Amino acid sequence: MKVILTQDVKDLGKAGQLVNTSEGYARNFLMPRKLAVPADEGAMKNLEKKQKTLEAKNEKMLDEAKSVAEKLREAKVVIKAKSGAGTRLYGSVTNQEIADALKSQHKIVIDKRKIHMSEPIKTAGTFEVPVKLHHDVAANIHVEVIGQE
Repeated sequence: MKVILTQDVKDLGKAGQLVNTSEGYARNFLMPRKLAVPADEGAMKNLEKKQKTLEAKNEKMLDEAKSVAEKLREAKVVIKAKSGAGTRLYGSVTNQEIADALKSQHKIVIDKRKIHMSEPIKTAGTFEVPVKLHHDVAANIHVEVIGQE
């Protein structure tokens, strides 16, 4: 029996996917729990319409990510932090501080979870910090950390 999944089902498929299952599994498990609907004409048209809107939404998100990536490649973020003798910082520069600095200095809003650092910055200097904006789009931010005694 062909059904369209309305939610992700382990070992079967993702939401919106057309799958072929046994009739008993579909009628006794999937449909009563509203995990799937029968794949009739109306449901198929509805599925196609949802896929088109999802593709358009993903395309728009990709275009936005590319434009933000271009801005990030040109931007340089300056962060001032307290430091001891030499270049060692008292604390560290985190993803959140970089996101806040981007917002205040360049008016670019990025979620801190998209900024990927293996570990926080603990010394003064210039760093390249990777940012993953979309699964196909990544950029680097130039971060300059200035130590203040």
